[in-house]
Amino acid sequence: MRYFLSLGSNLGQRRRYLTKAIEHLKAAGVRILKASSIYKTQPVGLADQPWFYNQVLEVATDLNPYELLALAKEIERKLRRQKTVVNGPRTIDIDLLLAEKSIIQTRNLVIPHPRLHQRRFVLEPLSEIASETLHPLKRKKIETLLKETEDNSAVIRLKANPRNKPAKKGGVRGKEKVDVG
Repeated sequence: MRYFLSLGSNLGQRRRYLTKAIEHLKAAGVRILKASSIYKTQPVGLADQPWFYNQVLEVATDLNPYELLALAKEIERKLRRQKTVVNGPRTIDIDLLLAEKSIIQTRNLVIPHPRLHQRRFVLEPLSEIASETLHPLKRKKIETLLKETEDNSAVIRLKANPRNKPAKKGGVRGKEKVDVG
């Protein structure tokens, strides 16, 4: 099955935590099909915390959504994520955004991610690698959801991933910066 995952970190060596999460996914047999650039993003929800590094992955695995969620939680545990406050600082956060055209709404898992369409820090990197993908509930392309989002938080692409096509110009997203952190 094909999935889109969001990775985020705002504690310690943020880039290293993203890299370690990817390594753990690969070690578990998850194939990375595409990886967005890394973006430095303004915190949403709880503003008084360090800025995040975010990245979106397109992956393929034989794991069902519940098994992939369990793997994501296990990786977060291995990378010492501690939930102290809602939307608070974390070493790593791994969210399941989309699972092909699946719609899952259970107590433990909601796919598509319920706030995907409201979060620029997810939509920018997702649009970079999957702009034409349809949101199964909204029935709109990711690039359309990005244009329509009311989230105006800062999202800055740090380094383009040369294996993916370049991001389209427009908004904050067109500004590339060299990563020094």
